[in-house]
Amino acid sequence: MIDAVSYFAAKLQHETDASDVYAAQKAGDAFVLVDVRSDEAWRQGRISGAVHVPYRDIPARVAEFDPDVPIVVYCWSPGCNAGAKGALAFARLGLPVREMIGGYEYWVREGQPTENDEGPLPRTFDPQVMVVRS
Repeated sequence: MIDAVSYFAAKLQHETDASDVYAAQKAGDAFVLVDVRSDEAWRQGRISGAVHVPYRDIPARVAEFDPDVPIVVYCWSPGCNAGAKGALAFARLGLPVREMIGGYEYWVREGQPTENDEGPLPRTFDPQVMVVRS
């Protein structure tokens, strides 16, 4: 049986969340944020600063990534497993990777910066997933 400390330590080694990713962006931490969703999803909206590599394309595009720079992948939401598929693809190729749990949905719900091909999208803050101050 795996003890709780080992389980949660391993989980946090391989997962992160929207709030921590945004804090890391603001702090200037070195990592690459990768949107692994479809082209259509990317065009609809994406996290500002992300690069787009659909999870199926990762093996063919692995040379674009520095093996010394951590990668964070995301997909649509907690109901989407493309983030896990993308993380698995990077991990199989030997790259350091974490999955952003909650995906694009929770990033948007927390009011973090998003954009599409036309530019920045409106920021809204969902009180059901965070404290909203006036």
